Amino acid sequence: MNNSERRLIERKRRAERVRKSIAGTPERPRLCVRRSLNHIYAQIIDDQSRRTIVEVGSRGKEFAQKLAGKKVTKTEISKMIGEMLAEQAKEKGVTAVVFDRKGYLFHGRVKALAEAARGKGLAF
Repeated sequence: MNNSERRLIERKRRAERVRKSIAGTPERPRLCVRRSLNHIYAQIIDDQSRRTIVEVGSRGKEFAQKLAGKKVTKTEISKMIGEMLAEQAKEKGVTAVVFDRKGYLFHGRVKALAEAARGKGLAF
């Protein structure tokens, strides 16, 4: 087993451990973060009704229009995604969420997204 396979298996184990203890409800849906090497995605999910309330990603059309040729870092992109997610959540009436880091460490881009969402008024 090489290092990349080992890291993937360890992250999946952490994700399972995190998901055992949290679930999204209509009052406090789950904010799920997914990141790849170049992009980051976030969703607000109600697990009881099994529906996605809000989803934002760094590959979306509205996000591409926001960037419009600017040169920004991946951390700055994560902050923008967090702000966009919080604004759209407020429009849908969501003010409090449960944070699901999905096995990623609460550091770097994941932390930047979370703090930006908190800064725009999302409570978790």
